Amino acid sequence: MSLLVTNIGELMTQDADAAVLRDAALVLEGERISWIGPAARAPAADDRYDAGGRAGLPGWVDSHTHLVFAGDRTAEFEARMAGETYAAGGIATTVAATRAAGDYDLTRLLLARVAEAAAGGTTYLETKTGYGLDVAQEARSARIAAGVVDEVTFLGAHLVPAGEDAEAYTDLVCGPMLDAVRPYVRWADVFCETGAFTAEQSRRVLTACAAAGLGLRVHGNQLGPGAGVALAVEVGAASVDHVNHLSDADVDALTATWAGPDDDGVPGTVATCLPACDLSTRQPFPPARRLLDAGARIALASNCNPGTSYTSSMAFCVATAVLQMGLTVHEAVRAATHGGALALRRHTGDDADGLRAVGSLAVGHRADLQLLDAPSAAHLAYRPGMPLVHAVWRAGTRVR
Repeated sequence: MSLLVTNIGELMTQDADAAVLRDAALVLEGERISWIGPAARAPAADDRYDAGGRAGLPGWVDSHTHLVFAGDRTAEFEARMAGETYAAGGIATTVAATRAAGDYDLTRLLLARVAEAAAGGTTYLETKTGYGLDVAQEARSARIAAGVVDEVTFLGAHLVPAGEDAEAYTDLVCGPMLDAVRPYVRWADVFCETGAFTAEQSRRVLTACAAAGLGLRVHGNQLGPGAGVALAVEVGAASVDHVNHLSDADVDALTATWAGPDDDGVPGTVATCLPACDLSTRQPFPPARRLLDAGARIALASNCNPGTSYTSSMAFCVATAVLQMGLTVHEAVRAATHGGALALRRHTGDDADGLRAVGSLAVGHRADLQLLDAPSAAHLAYRPGMPLVHAVWRAGTRVR
């Protein structure tokens, strides 16, 4: 079946040309987009949806979340708002609650969080393990996540469990734990930060995971200057996330990864900004403006997790990036769609590999579309916090 979505007042394609079309239409055919252009020249289709002059844009691509968890950390949040400093050790509270939860409850909680994200316009989701931190629990988290979300990342190197030796635990992550999760995951990540894993421990984890065929990601430079960005560039990671504290050398290193190919070639390392987390932890925002001006690529993601960013609202992240980080609306929307797809290496795809590009609207790409109850995407920042999502299609199926 084909569906013509027409009378779109403003369509932000985020395609290779990042075109903004007026009075536009597109045809969704099965899971893909089969036509896009002026509404006046739209072809016939099996069904028709009148957008009523609303703005259209790709579904959000949320490239950094932690959705497989149980428990609550409200008390930690309130303490932080009262002046306590965030430290990585709070993760242990969620680990205990997650280990105690059954498969049914973890799956139910994950499904509810994914549904909330979809209602907010998110059509492509990554999530991580990292709240199990032993072989059986990490494998369970990966298995549950693989049945629900689009991309799963192994984050056994989230925190060294209390009472365990850091070197011995790193060996466990690189060996038996990696073997147990490997059937369920596409990516590996490591929290390279004071209080978590050192640069050398992080390098060992990433090297082992790369040898197992996993793509690489890094949590880095969140709580202060550190080795995360340099390590991510060294190992060819697809993204380095948080990036609150960057030196000139860090910015230069990230920019240099994009000096050769364009976005459709072999991409460099994306700097993923997590502004909702920065508000909650009262960290300085990443220098997104500086990164873009230097020629690097950025993504925006929610970092939805129970301790530091309990929201899946990508619209909130976009508004924050515009109002607090110096991005234009177009730049912020692009970072939350095409940027996330770059960070997950899902910005291209075709029938040959069975995958379609996400994060942009073009013929052949996956039919992920959201319509706003607004005439332009500028309303995302102009009216922050308002429920502007009118309709959402994911892979051609309407989910809101």
